[in-house]
Amino acid sequence: MTSRYLTKVRALTAAAIAFAAFPIITPAYGQDAATPPPTEVVVAAVTETVVEEPAAAEEAPAPGTYEAYMAGPDAAMFTVNNLWILISAALVFIMHLGFASVESGMCQKKNTVNILFKNLFIVCIGALGYMAWGFNAMYPGEAWTMGKFFALGSPLTNTFYADPAAVAANMTGEYADYTYWSDFIFQAMFAATAATIVSGAVAERVKLSSFMIYAAILVTFLYPVTGSWEWGGGWLNGFGGENSGDTAQFIDFAGSSLVHAFGGFAALAAVIVLGPRLGKYTKDGIKPILPHNLPLANIGVFMLILGWFGFNGGSVLSADPQGVSRVFVTTAMAAFGGGLAAIFTSWVVLKKPDLSMALNGTLAGLVGITAGAGAITPWGAVFVGAIAGAIVVFSVLFFDKIRIDDPVGAISVHGICGIWGTLAVGIFGKEELAGEKISIVTQAIGTLSISAFAFITSFAVFFILKMVMGVRVDAQEEHEGLDVAEHGAPAYNDSQA
Repeated sequence: MTSRYLTKVRALTAAAIAFAAFPIITPAYGQDAATPPPTEVVVAAVTETVVEEPAAAEEAPAPGTYEAYMAGPDAAMFTVNNLWILISAALVFIMHLGFASVESGMCQKKNTVNILFKNLFIVCIGALGYMAWGFNAMYPGEAWTMGKFFALGSPLTNTFYADPAAVAANMTGEYADYTYWSDFIFQAMFAATAATIVSGAVAERVKLSSFMIYAAILVTFLYPVTGSWEWGGGWLNGFGGENSGDTAQFIDFAGSSLVHAFGGFAALAAVIVLGPRLGKYTKDGIKPILPHNLPLANIGVFMLILGWFGFNGGSVLSADPQGVSRVFVTTAMAAFGGGLAAIFTSWVVLKKPDLSMALNGTLAGLVGITAGAGAITPWGAVFVGAIAGAIVVFSVLFFDKIRIDDPVGAISVHGICGIWGTLAVGIFGKEELAGEKISIVTQAIGTLSISAFAFITSFAVFFILKMVMGVRVDAQEEHEGLDVAEHGAPAYNDSQA
């Protein structure tokens, strides 16, 4: 045998041994792969004893801390409640898209950019102003400045994390069924709504800079005052005695008065100071100024219906299955009742089925049920919404007749139907559902007080702005449209280039 032959034999033998050992050192792939036969290598691996260090006992969180609460039995429900409040805040935010769509669709296309700009500004300044002053003015605790009528605001707390006790007090069930941050963001989404209502009523002729100043004042300083009267524990909250079972309480579940009537009567004051659009009222009567995009307005109303489930449903302030589900039903049925009533009422009165009236009737039904969504039964909600839907038709026609120019019907939808919804609690509300006594007299005192405050303060602010810097664009700018006059660009580019 030659040395060359021996070399080949050795090489082949080594290759055979390596091939045979391959299944031992390479894992098998596929769920049907056979287990490799035992070998000395496998036996060595099996018989090798591995000594593991015992795991150190996990240290329990300190009592009274956020970590201890979240490790406890209440953490799961607290998390669900907190999540629902945050989802509701997001739904309320979506309402601002609805308002922007309704307002721009119901007005002339030459003012679309201006309307969209105002709506974006309102959300931004509303949330930041509420953060800087409004939240603590609306929920002052015991830090009232004038009885239980007014409290000074202050900036939102920036952080609690330097103090574990403060974290536990504000981020667990010790605070509420949700955290301090969730409370703020939910209420901040509400706050901007009041100025949005005014925006629609003064559309197509208001001076942008003046409106921006007005909106900032309204949301930051005025809205929290009436909000504190009820939701912040002020004089309306204990009007009939401190939550006494023997005397009637003022009830405004999610803000028919505190949000909607406030915005509606603030809008009425602003419109009176501002005056009507040019050419709307002539010696020959009322000249209709037609909406430019009813499909967009229709989309906006559907977005508002969606958002209202968070507006009212979130106001349960927990994810209680019975409470939230009933509020969803009352909210939806009131909207549909309002829409149907407005359809047939406008058909009879105007001799044609009017889409804009139907849309406003649906919104009127939502505004109407907002005060009593938790205290009125589902069939009661249908009646409340239907009455609101009929009221809004006559209200829009009435304000036109007395030459109060409201391009989108905001005064009627939010102001008039906000009052109706608050009074409706005294008519249709069930004390078993409300958990306290109900009186239409108490409801009337509350809603008229809120509406009067909104009207008077809004009139004063807008009138001062008129004297100082003017609140209305000139006739030429109004004629060519605010998109070009105020923003330098139209919303719709008709060029084919």
